[in-house]
Amino acid sequence: MLNGLRRLLRSSEGAVIGLAILVGLLAGLATLLQSGTAHLIQRILYGLDVERLSAEMSVSPWSLLALPLGGLVLTLFGRFARKKGGAPIDVVEANALHGGAIPMRDSLFVSAQTLISNGAGASVGLEAAYAQMGGGMASVLGQWLRLRRNDLRVMVGAGAGAAVGAAFGAPLTGAFYAFEIVIGAYTPAALAPVAAASLAAALVIRASSASVYLIALPSAHAIKTVDYFLFGALGMFCALIGVALIQAVTLIELRVRRSPLPDRWRPIVGGLLLIPIAWLSPQALSAGHGALHLDLTMRVTLTFLVTIFFLKMLASAISLGFGFRGGLFFASLFLGSLAGQIYAGLINLVVGAPQVDATDAALVGMAAMAVSVVGGPMTMSMLVLESTHDFALTAVVITAALLATTLVRETFGFSFSTWRLHTRGETIRSARDVGWVKTVTAGKLMRQGTPTVAETMTVGEFRRRFPLGSMSCVIVTGSDDRYQGIVDTAAAYGPNVAEDDKISHLLTQTEACLKPEDDIAVAMKKFDASEADDLAVVDKERRVLGLVSEKYVRRRYTEEVEKAHRELFGE
Repeated sequence: MLNGLRRLLRSSEGAVIGLAILVGLLAGLATLLQSGTAHLIQRILYGLDVERLSAEMSVSPWSLLALPLGGLVLTLFGRFARKKGGAPIDVVEANALHGGAIPMRDSLFVSAQTLISNGAGASVGLEAAYAQMGGGMASVLGQWLRLRRNDLRVMVGAGAGAAVGAAFGAPLTGAFYAFEIVIGAYTPAALAPVAAASLAAALVIRASSASVYLIALPSAHAIKTVDYFLFGALGMFCALIGVALIQAVTLIELRVRRSPLPDRWRPIVGGLLLIPIAWLSPQALSAGHGALHLDLTMRVTLTFLVTIFFLKMLASAISLGFGFRGGLFFASLFLGSLAGQIYAGLINLVVGAPQVDATDAALVGMAAMAVSVVGGPMTMSMLVLESTHDFALTAVVITAALLATTLVRETFGFSFSTWRLHTRGETIRSARDVGWVKTVTAGKLMRQGTPTVAETMTVGEFRRRFPLGSMSCVIVTGSDDRYQGIVDTAAAYGPNVAEDDKISHLLTQTEACLKPEDDIAVAMKKFDASEADDLAVVDKERRVLGLVSEKYVRRRYTEEVEKAHRELFGE
């Protein structure tokens, strides 16, 4: 029966959609469970009078000891459940580098760390846990059913997007999150499964009557032409702030790691540093859902908005920089809403300037800031559309979001998730599938059994052994059989070359060579740098393993790219 199901999933698009619906249902349930768990922890630790921690007007100083306590629990949990072999694989990394494969242990580990961090009140969101569990369950199910590589990637994207869509009660937002953030492309093959999963997850939330993150706010007034210019400038302003936030998190993290402070103490010290910030305003705690609602619906002063903005920026940077686990998805939405209201307040102070509505500016700022930090211009635009049901305002939001994402790509080039991978040594800029590049290595591309000659051989001996036209090039080795370089066969037949000359006089590519583990992208870079037609593949001791030609490497690269494109579009 299982084998029959696996064959059906490989041959039927309808079966894949059915599996996506199951993934969406599981993602919705997981989102409910995680959200309820985090809020329960906060209620126990802080004795909440309202639903959201950041909506509290004040918090008892004794309750704020939950922050370093949460850091201690996080440290103990990390030591107890530490993953061997590196950092846990998240959904973006899995789809970019591992063909969608995520060990369930990694998903549980990330989810637990995020729940502990958010539950203790650290300034991080739960969206990382939602997406990780949704994508992680889809990955495990897909691996068990032996889905094709691209189908598995789509299912991971569907699971992660469904979980995020469930959190906001916004299936369109979840679907675009899957396409832009987790899959890395819009494809016909992924459209139906992703949409089905997002709708299924949203139905789970609606059936449970659980509260969602969506902020139901109507647009304040009609959109004019001048608004496109004003809000476009707001989008670029948010882009700069978003890049500054990412850089601040990284700077604090690097400084803390280089300090004498042991890793096990980092979250505890971070929790202690958050106490005075939280004492000044609880709005800096947790992801900021309650605070966002309050600040949008209550009349607050410009000074208050600026204060909360900087406190939230500082709290988020400290939380992530000192080792708390979580994301900046909702934190960026909250910061964007504050930035938009501050922007509107400042513009409205200018005599003769067009009046900017603070609510519209907050909605535009939310999308622009989230695009700058998380990525996904259409994801954030759909979030505003599903919040306001206002297509005119959504058009302005799309304009601001596109300007923000363009400025970030031009000046920085990374979202928060891909930047953290970059700091670990990876070079990916999106979830687009580049994992196959690392599997096509010089060791697999090389031609073995390539003849070699000693560097002491004379040109006359070389000519007798290798007649013109028999070989394009020959590898030369030293007395210890180590690689010395390559000789072009035609060069040995030059008119100015004497037969008693040593062949070593004709050596080229004495330094340029490939290692067997070099992937195809590295190989092409080395061919470009050396301007060689052929390169030797050598081991750590520089002993020759084989030979690779540039023509063959580029042909294989083209074939693999075409294969990846066919799989991407379901052909």
